[in-house]
Amino acid sequence: MNVVSIISYPFLPAKSGGQKLISLFYKYFSKYHEVTCVSTKKNDPGLAEGYVLLNGLSDSRLRYINPFYFFYLRRIIRERNASHLIIEHPYYGWLGILLKKFCGVRLIVHSHNIEANRWKSLGKWWWRILWIYEKYTHRHADYNFFITDSDKAFAIREFGLRPDLCLIVTYGIEISSPPQQSETVSAKDFLRRQYSIPPSDSLLFFNGAFRYGPNLEALENLLFRVNPLLQEKGFAYRILICGIEIPEKYFSESFPGVRVIGFTNDLETFLKGCDAFLNPVILGGGIKTKLVEALGYNLNSISTESGSTGIDQRLCNGKLVVCADHDWNFFAESTIRQAGMQARIPPAFYDHFYWENIARRAAEFIEVP
Repeated sequence: MNVVSIISYPFLPAKSGGQKLISLFYKYFSKYHEVTCVSTKKNDPGLAEGYVLLNGLSDSRLRYINPFYFFYLRRIIRERNASHLIIEHPYYGWLGILLKKFCGVRLIVHSHNIEANRWKSLGKWWWRILWIYEKYTHRHADYNFFITDSDKAFAIREFGLRPDLCLIVTYGIEISSPPQQSETVSAKDFLRRQYSIPPSDSLLFFNGAFRYGPNLEALENLLFRVNPLLQEKGFAYRILICGIEIPEKYFSESFPGVRVIGFTNDLETFLKGCDAFLNPVILGGGIKTKLVEALGYNLNSISTESGSTGIDQRLCNGKLVVCADHDWNFFAESTIRQAGMQARIPPAFYDHFYWENIARRAAEFIEVP
């Protein structure tokens, strides 16, 4: 089948978790169906793997209400003889519904969160308006993709969706089994040499895109709440913090037991070589992509309840400890225990979170008449 997708913001090169979700989904989904993605000018088409990327949308905020995009998208759908149209997030719902009506395509809404609930958690007054629009968009879709079981259950209950038209299309990983022990040892040795960390210190890791408010708050939770408790408990450790757009003040300040690194092109080495991943996220919705990646690399993980949304602990073989939001003492105690955890992530985790499996399920789901 030929599928056209509308992606309303920059995602290539993919740096944040949300950008990786889109780029990797279409990389694997395009193995089953022909895909043409239409997105904004600030994307690099040369980075699209397996699918065509057209820079047909403006970078202006007015792009979300531009009526001329209907004619542009209609032409692309007709030229490619597309049978399905995917919109990432519900924001282009009005456009997707019009194209469904006038082009005869089946409309798929790929939800990354219940957007109204996410904005509500961030204190935005207009979340109720978005809730009505989001509900309207999903109810007019032929298929609805959700990233977590809880989002799917919410939408079925609150939006009145048919369960048989809803599918979990979660964030995934590109590896289908844990790294070999030799890879882990090599990565750990490299990190210790690179950052002058003694063998007695456990290596703890946190990363994110810190322009996003919930990630920045999580960083502050880690530095000002969790880290002092770890210091009090006499635990030998080093927290390594990577990511984009970390505020400059955190590079200049000194935090005992912490090394703020910033952006790295070698995230895999940290995921393989560290002993535990810390996820003190409270705000925001949806699945936390960095936690999925950490567990996929067999990294012991400690998370708040909010930060663990979408990840079933039963798939993790004890590798994930979930703490109540704001219970930083238990978070610190769990960090000390998890740092020495020796279990391995089981095959069931990869069956659920490996991108090849996720994309195949999505491709087969929309083939049903």
